This record gives sequence, C-alpha cells and structure tokens, in this order.
Amino acid sequence: MELSSAGLEGQDVAYNVTEFVNEMRSQVDAWRALPNPNDWQVTPVTQRLLQHWRAIQRDETQAIRPFFCQLEAVETAIWMTEVAPKMGERGKRVRKRLETANAEANPDLFRVAMKLATGAGKTTVMAMLIAWQTLNAVRSPNSKTYSRGFLIVTPGITIRDRLRVLLPNDAESYYQRLNLVPGDLMQDMQRAKIVLTNYHAFKKRERVQLAKGTRSALKGHGEEISTEETEGQMLQRVMPELMGLGRINVINDEAHHCYRERPGGIVAKLTGDEKKEADENAEAARLWISGIEAAKKKLGVHTVYDLSATPFFLSGSGWIEGTLFPWVISDFSLMDAIECGIVKLPRVPVADNLPGQPEPLYRKLWDAIGKKMPKKTRGAKPDPQSLPIPLKTAIDALYGHYEKTYKLWEAEGVDIPPVFIVVCNNTTNSELLRDYMAGYEREDANGVIETVKGKCELFSNFSTDGDRLPRPRTVLIDSATLEAGGDVDKSFRDAHAEEIEAFRREQAERGGNQDLTDADILREVMNTVGKKGRLGEQVRCVVSVSMLTEGWDANNVTHILGLRAFGTQLICEQVIGRALRRLSYDADPETGLFRTEYADIMGIDGLNFSAQPRIAPPQQPRDVVNVRAVSPDRDHLEITFPRVIGYVADLPSDRLDVDFSGMERYVLTTEKTSAAEVTMQGIVGESEKLTLEYLRTTRQSTIAYHVAKHMVFEKLRDAHQKPRMHLIPAAKRIVNQWLSEGHLHCTGGTVPAQLLYREIADEVCDLIFGALIDKPGGDSVLRAVLDPYNPTGSTLGVNFNTTKATRYQPRSDKSHLNWIITDSDWEDKLAARIEDHPAVLSYAKNHNLGLDVPYLMEGESRVYRPDFLIRLDAPEPTTLIIEVKGYRGPDAMLKAETMRAKWIPAVNRLSTYGKWGFAELRDINDFGPALDEAIEKMLGTVPA
Repeated sequence: MELSSAGLEGQDVAYNVTEFVNEMRSQVDAWRALPNPNDWQVTPVTQRLLQHWRAIQRDETQAIRPFFCQLEAVETAIWMTEVAPKMGERGKRVRKRLETANAEANPDLFRVAMKLATGAGKTTVMAMLIAWQTLNAVRSPNSKTYSRGFLIVTPGITIRDRLRVLLPNDAESYYQRLNLVPGDLMQDMQRAKIVLTNYHAFKKRERVQLAKGTRSALKGHGEEISTEETEGQMLQRVMPELMGLGRINVINDEAHHCYRERPGGIVAKLTGDEKKEADENAEAARLWISGIEAAKKKLGVHTVYDLSATPFFLSGSGWIEGTLFPWVISDFSLMDAIECGIVKLPRVPVADNLPGQPEPLYRKLWDAIGKKMPKKTRGAKPDPQSLPIPLKTAIDALYGHYEKTYKLWEAEGVDIPPVFIVVCNNTTNSELLRDYMAGYEREDANGVIETVKGKCELFSNFSTDGDRLPRPRTVLIDSATLEAGGDVDKSFRDAHAEEIEAFRREQAERGGNQDLTDADILREVMNTVGKKGRLGEQVRCVVSVSMLTEGWDANNVTHILGLRAFGTQLICEQVIGRALRRLSYDADPETGLFRTEYADIMGIDGLNFSAQPRIAPPQQPRDVVNVRAVSPDRDHLEITFPRVIGYVADLPSDRLDVDFSGMERYVLTTEKTSAAEVTMQGIVGESEKLTLEYLRTTRQSTIAYHVAKHMVFEKLRDAHQKPRMHLIPAAKRIVNQWLSEGHLHCTGGTVPAQLLYREIADEVCDLIFGALIDKPGGDSVLRAVLDPYNPTGSTLGVNFNTTKATRYQPRSDKSHLNWIITDSDWEDKLAARIEDHPAVLSYAKNHNLGLDVPYLMEGESRVYRPDFLIRLDAPEPTTLIIEVKGYRGPDAMLKAETMRAKWIPAVNRLSTYGKWGFAELRDINDFGPALDEAIEKMLGTVPA
C-alpha cells in the first residue's frame, strides 16, 4: 500500500493528515454518542473507566476535572485499539493507514501520536492511558492487546522528574489525586511497572575507563578494544523492572524529538546556528528512537504513544520541516486551547507608527536586527550597550508593560512575580541581553571594577549602590545542557559563578542538599520559577540560550521577547507555549468560565493572533439535539439505499456505443487549468502577454486519439487488468463525436488541447464512460459495485448528536427521523414542500445518513453527498434523490452528471433496490414547479 493511497503524500508535497484526523474524530464522536454501554464494544474494565471519567468530567464538585480534549485523546486510542478491529473493513482501513504511515518512518515500530497544545494536560492523558492498559492487562493477563509495563521517555530531566506523578505509589499520584481510577481498582493499579527516563540514558556507557595511551597499548596490532555497553546491558541499566515482563508500551513525551531520519530525504540548506540546531536535533532523535528500537528487539513493544504539542518533523530529519507526523490520530491545537480558554490569550503586535512598513516591525524583529547584532571578537566580549536601536526600543516597550503588570500583581497580593522570557539564538547574544537588562561588572582602564546599571530596574541583579544582590532576579539558562544531565560547561560556569554561588548559599540557608553540583543548582532554579518556597520563587527574568525546554511548567510567564529566527510553526508554538500556562484554573463564580489571562509576545511571527478588539460576553451553549430514527413507531417510513463504492462496465467485446443526448456541456475554465493569459513586465521596457494561442493548432483528431488512449488504458481494462487495445479506434470515434457535437466549451482563453492534461482527461473520460450503452438506443452498461461489508444503508441506523441550530422538525407521518438537519432556509422550505406533496410517502435528509456517491475530479476520487431522499407512492419501491443548488460551483456539473449517467443507471440495473431517479433544483425562490416536474417524471418514466 503506497503512502499516497493511504492519504499521505511523497517527499515533494505536504503530508495530508488533517483529513484522517477529522475522520477519526467523526468516528469517535459517533461511538461516544452511543447511549447504551453494551454497544461500545469495549472490555468491561474499559467500560468502567469510560463511565468513571465521563462522570467526574460532569461532576462540578470535583476540584480538577478532565478537559474534553484529554478524554477525547484517550477515547481515540481506545476506539482505535478495541472498537475499530470489530468494524470490519472500515476499521481495518484505520489500522492499515497507520501501519503504512509508520512503515516508511518507523519500520520497526507502531506509533500513534496525540497532539495536545501546551497547557492542555498531557500528563493526565498519560495517566489515563496507563490506567486503561494496566487494569485491562491485570484482568486479562493472557491478552496480547494490553500490557502493564511502560517505558516513559522524556526529552530531559525536568519532565522526567515531574512525571513521577504517573507512578501509582507516588505521594502526588494522579490516579488518586485526580480520581482517575476508582478506589476499588487501585490495588490492581499498583501492579503497573513504570520506568521513567530521559532519552539520554539510552547512550551506551563505557564499562571500563581507559586512558587514550592505555587503550592504544592494549590494542597493539589487533582489533579495537570494546569497552562500551552492549544493547542488552544498556537496557538492563535503564529498565531492569521491565525485563522479562513481555511486550511493553512506550510513551514518548514531547515526541517530536523522536524520529528515524529519512534515507535520501530532503536535505535542508542550513548554515550557522540553524545548522548546529538541526544537527543536534538529528543526533538526539537517533539516540531516542534507537533506544526504543532496542527495547522492541529485546522486550517487545506493543504500541508507542507519542504525546506532543508540536508533533512535527524537525529540520534535518529528511522530511518536510514543520509537517505533522502522519501517524497523528487526534489533534487539539494551540488555537483550540486558546479558544477554549484553558491557556492564556497571546497578544502580538498588529500595528505601529513606523511609516512605510508593510507590517509591524516587532512582529519579525530578528529579520530587522539580526545582522546588526554586535559580533564577538578575539579576546574581547561585545559591548551590551551596542545593541541595535530597534532592539533597545522593543525591550523598553515590552518591559514598560511588564512593569505595569508587576505593580498590578503586587497590588492584588500575588506573592510571586510575573516572569519575562528572552529567547536568544546563541550564548553570545543571550549574555548580551542578560547584561543589558540586568546589569554587569566591567573593568575600567585603571583596573577598577565598576558596575553598569541594567536597563530594566525590576530585573537588575545589582543594588542601587552597585552591590550584587544576594538573590538574582535575572538568570541565564542553557536548557539544552541542563536537560542532558551533564555538568555545566566551564565557560558558562565561569561566566555565571556569582549567580550559581548566590543560589547555593540560599539552598544552604533553606536547609537543602549541600552537595548539589552547579548543574543541579541551575536546574533547580529553572524548574522552580514561580513556585513558592523554592529557589526560583522570585526570579523575574529568564534569558534562554536557545529556548526553554518543553515541559517547563512555570505558570507566571507574562511576556516573551524573541531574538532568533522563527522559521516554522513548530518553533513558534514551542516558544509561545512557554507563556501560555494559566496562573489560575479557578472559574469566575459569575460566568462559570476561566478568567482571561494574557501573554504579551514580541519578535515571534508564524502564528497570527491579530484580530479587532471586541467585547465577548459569555455565550449560552447551544442546545444539543439527538437526531435518530423513531423506532419502532415510524419504521414503516424507513428508506434504504445501496452503498456504492464504484462502477464497472459490462462491455460488449467488439464495439462501443454512447448516448450523449442528455449530457451537459463540459466547461473548461481557468479555475480548472489556471491562468491562460499572463502579463509579463519589468521595471522598464515593453510588456508582454503570454497566451495559449499556439495550442490552438493542435488537430482535433490528435486530441481525440490521446483522450481515447487514456480512456482505454485507465477506464476500459478487462478482468485481468489488461488494456483492450482493440477498442482504441471505437473510443477515438466516440471522443470525436463528443467534440464535434459541441459538448466541450472553452472559456477564459482555455483551449481544447488542454484536454491532454491528465487531470482534465480523467474528468472527460469519466463523463464519456458514464454515457456508454450496450447498443444504439439501449441501456447503460454500468453496474454498481457495493460495499462488500455493508452493502445497504438505512434511515434506521441514524443516531447522532448535534448542536447545529438550522434544523427542521418533520411531520411524524412523513419521516422516519425526528429531525431534518438543514444547511440553509432554502432546505427548510423545500422540506415543507416535500411533506405537502401527495405522492411522497417519506423523506430524509442525507446528513450522517451515509449515502455517498463516488466521482472523479481533477484526477482525484471524491465523494458527493446529495441532499434529500424521497420515497414515492408507487407500485414498486421508488426513490427520488434531490439536490438543492443555490450556487453551481465548478464541480457541480461533474456531481450531477455522475448521478444521472452513472449512479442512477448502475443502481437501477441491480434491480434489488427498486427504481431510483435524480433531480437538481436550482430555483431557490420557488422549488415547487421543478419538484413537481421531477416527481411526475419519476412516477411516469424512470431514467434508465
């Protein structure tokens, strides 16, 4: 199965994941709406957990309730694992799609990704996944679907330590603290085996430390001496608890760092800091995924669950940078989180008073000042005062607002300060910014140390007398180094010795561990920013060398200044996400909603949050309506229909005949072919107009031959999939007839020779294919191919919930359904008109009904869903399909022609579903005459 046929695309185009995620979401929505738990098709343990989670979600007395996005992510994983395999071919397609996506990127693993915005609570999702798998594995120990063993891999020590809440015996265990597991199941929950590690632990260590000379002497003239751990020894060190347990599950936190580089993939042309970052990403990704692959070989891995706010491919991966992992199954985006109010509301520059600029300067600050930044010279550090003027102005503007926020928090009695983050591209610039904003010491010409006051008073690390403060207000963090678990680089340590020593003294005064390394000290500061009683409690400004690590859960960040290139949505979301965790999740007692919190952001473009200010009073939620078949009371009004998935032609062996009498003209427009006239003009000189005039010399017979050849090769193959070459002359005659009779109309400078474009030829051949008949004046040769697993659809199967306000309540004697969901007031009027017609027995709207009509547009298979089904009063079952068209777009003709020339005759030829007809109503002001005519025609002569 090719990636393209699975909904993915190749190296040169973007991956199409959104359609698959939306399909999964609709499937899960329909499953979630099933009122009877016996219909859920899950294990008793899963049923119990789902009922419990949904109950606490509705329980307003519960202090912290699961967000909908958290439950949706877990439900999607459950549906995929337990429900989809029982759904026949439709369920198999889901698994096949994911297996195909993994086959190219992770050939030895089965990964599924859940996209959850920063602040949406990935840790809670992990806890729910672990509970679901563990409790099922304990109750069904022989099942191959579940496991009580979990390897949780994180990008750094910060997240690893914070995820201890996933251990059932931890004092802050989420299973009890958030009531995620019913009390009577907690004993079984204790049987979970969970290993928390950062991916750096997968690096094989030296078992014996040998000096370079000793190693060389021992080697002699023989082979290289191996003192490195084997794969098995590494696993024994990292995850001894999981050894011998059988297949395990893996949970990757911030999983965008874990991937296998694509062989022969896209090579990004990067230089400088961007290349260094890409190389570091690639090295980390190799180590991370290699560790999981080793676990798969030695222990067995059932499923890898990827959780990330940004599950995108990184630069240097060989994949298109910034595109979603194709194995994403659920998506709760940053915009979703902002709209739901579960994160802060980011504000970005939308205008300024700088004339002549197409957009605000501070939106893409780095573009304006990057090349103007002071450069490091041999033996001398750049002067912080030499920062570009636009950067200084930006700092003043953003800091001025921070100062107002600080005073507001102080007046409100908030006992921690707001935090200002600066995200830089390298160490040189981060030190410059730290010194400029917080002050620094320098030696004058006479060798005297003097203190230079920082530009931002609230961030200053020095008193007004020039003495260093005992507790730094501004810290510089190299998060990448600290998260690896190694020691701090010597140059970094020397440059920040005073701050490190100050925090060490404070740690001693608080009675903490005296033996902490410099890295431990800085890591503790970073991890405790904004946390009362901890080292980082009173930090006001954090300057990051690259960017603060994911999982950094400070919730008092209010301002961000970006000072680096933000080339992709991934980087933008990662950095902006550092500011979006809410300070408070207490609902406003008056509205019941979270109070609005803001994060002000400069220098980061890529996410457009600009909008006109508007008052947004709390809105009443829409009514939820259950649309269903009223059974058994109205079962006599049931409408059944065939589920057609394609068409085949029972062709005579020696001839082809067509009937074009009822076919619409095919209109070739620039919407299909793109611009046909282009004006070219330089700065000076004469302009030139480019047209397709030279294609007009192409002979009609040449066009007909090539279109006919395409038809034979693509549409008219025999049962052994061989093209029927002997039909080319007949096919050419038919195409010539189609052209000569005026069924092609070219507009906007388009020309007939453009029929040779493959996508256009596909459409034309499909139309002609529908016009094939068995003999002059005879019947269509098309036969419908039905879904082998679910050939018949029915109104009896309709059952879904909707908040859509446009709906019509049908008469109880005219519709099997309790509601007709409409898209416009036209359809409301049409529904009323249908009910009043004496020949109508029953009708239904094709909304979640499942009547899909396959058709071809621009070479791609698509699905058309006509509007209404009307069962008419006739001796045999007779159904009329109605389409309402206020505006007829470029694909409307293809849809209508597919219905008339293919679907209707192919279904009628089956003869097992009665007689069918189709009508398109275009006069939205008065449907009556056209509806009456269609019904009369249907009851008189049914189209063949």
